[in-house]
Amino acid sequence: MLKVFHCDFHIHTCLSPCAELDMHPRAIAEKALAAKLDVIAICDHNSSENVPYVITASQGKNLKVFPGMEITTIEEVHFVAIFDSMSALESMQEYVYRHLTGENDEKRFGVQAVVNEKGEVEAINEKLLIGATDISLNVLLDYVHNLNGLAIAAHIDRESFSVLSQLGFIDKDMPFDALEVTPFTGLAQARIFYPELENYSFITSSDAHYLKDIGTALTKIMLEEPTLTELKMAFSRQNGRRILE
Repeated sequence: MLKVFHCDFHIHTCLSPCAELDMHPRAIAEKALAAKLDVIAICDHNSSENVPYVITASQGKNLKVFPGMEITTIEEVHFVAIFDSMSALESMQEYVYRHLTGENDEKRFGVQAVVNEKGEVEAINEKLLIGATDISLNVLLDYVHNLNGLAIAAHIDRESFSVLSQLGFIDKDMPFDALEVTPFTGLAQARIFYPELENYSFITSSDAHYLKDIGTALTKIMLEEPTLTELKMAFSRQNGRRILE
């Protein structure tokens, strides 16, 4: 039986240099439940080291956590990749790290903390996670799909680090599974503003970097269960699965 799931597919942790340190795994799980979310995806910048801890912090609770990452291409386009397993995400992580150079400047960008489900600091990531990889958008899209993941163009209505701001267009054959808009635009307005993108599914997410923002924007989706297979059907509008706009 199909039912409505409340989903926020773009949440950062304290591993992202621009996120507050209060965004540790246990706090995120608790805030997502308090916000009455059913499904979340953890998508730190170019890294995934806190994802397994959020999954562990959510075990036994009525909350599905998808492993994910917000990747920056050589064109400085941000897109969200979501997977159905940690093994797929780990493969993505290894690939991204091979193509990411530079060292973080904590004074300029912030601390990049790996924190476990108990709130304990496991490590400080010293990579330049705020930077861009040297991989092109098309190559990364193919890589995500080869790992059976979903590729979502992040915040396309933003004036920086979006596919529209960086490339100026989204080709109708560009294989994004969905396009994300910020809550400032919203799903209804997105259909008005971007009629040329009518063939794509739209979602909206909080892109939370602060605890208070988790769940402030969400997408309601008709699914049978919160799996990647079901999400793929919803994004392609198959078998009754669909996004409620």
